[in-house]
Amino acid sequence: MGKNKEYYKLVRDNIKKLTPYSSARHEFSGHASVHLDANENPFDYHMYNRYPDPLQWDLKKKIGKLKGTTPETIFIGNGSDEPIDLLIRIFCTPGQDAIHVLEPTYGMYRVAADINDVEVHTTLLTESFEINEDRLFDNMDAHDRILWICSPNNPSGNVQDQQIMINILNRFDGIVVVDEAYIDFSKEASMVSMLQDYDNLVVLQTFSKAWGMAGLRCGLAFSSPWIIDLMNAVKPPYNVNEFTQKYLSEQLEKADEVRKEVSKILQERDRVFHFLESLDAVEDVFPSEANFILFRIQNSQEIFSGLQEKGIIVRNRTNVPLCKDCLRVTIGTEAENDQFMKQIKILCK
Repeated sequence: MGKNKEYYKLVRDNIKKLTPYSSARHEFSGHASVHLDANENPFDYHMYNRYPDPLQWDLKKKIGKLKGTTPETIFIGNGSDEPIDLLIRIFCTPGQDAIHVLEPTYGMYRVAADINDVEVHTTLLTESFEINEDRLFDNMDAHDRILWICSPNNPSGNVQDQQIMINILNRFDGIVVVDEAYIDFSKEASMVSMLQDYDNLVVLQTFSKAWGMAGLRCGLAFSSPWIIDLMNAVKPPYNVNEFTQKYLSEQLEKADEVRKEVSKILQERDRVFHFLESLDAVEDVFPSEANFILFRIQNSQEIFSGLQEKGIIVRNRTNVPLCKDCLRVTIGTEAENDQFMKQIKILCK
């Protein structure tokens, strides 16, 4: 395992000493005609009698070509929530270390920290949901091990200034995780291209959003090989099942179709955005580079409940920092968006 001395010291001592579980598939590479090593059922009438590749090498090669990186820099997980949890378990000692989040943001960073008995320190974004670098470093604590940056941000939809994120990578002595779950909807470039320059950078992505495979539960982490090696050592041996690996491998051949769907979603996002701007009851519509829009509206709870009564479910974010009276609407099909706009217009009268 190639280690960066400056950041490897952040790894928990018990993780450094860990002997990973070695499955039968870990101990053999290549192709064999007789598998008698893993106590599997030998009959393959249902096609899934064999254990999957624990490190998903064939799939990583395809993803690497798509994302412009190498298989050694890729971790594949059960959704993005698995790498979020793994990173906290690797770098944060329970009851001692902390993570730092920029609020408002994706709630699972805090949940994963709470589960692992890791303190959560926070810094508010600006009123326009941007990072105030000076405020952030004034709030930093010596126990902070991981900083989480969601870009495009959830729930606001905006991307963070890439130069500010680079400044943070250079200034922060810990691990910086940039969560790019919605990057496929953005015109901004991914931070994956900067992996070679920063040994403390982790970039999260997912196939749940633009690729339309939320039910498949497949997330990605990109980082320096030494961090990926640690994640592979801590994860369960067969964390990505055979069906997911095969299905996803097939879907990666359809990148052009995904781009067309994303283009349609962006057109609908613009249409819904302009509609919301036209409503007198809507006080703010926040610019979005994701597949959702956050907007502030008068009588937000009544509007939220009224939409629910008509079978239209949006997300009420009014209790989230900086989001008082805000609702978040995901961009659906043209027909779904029409229903949303029709009902909210009626409710605003």
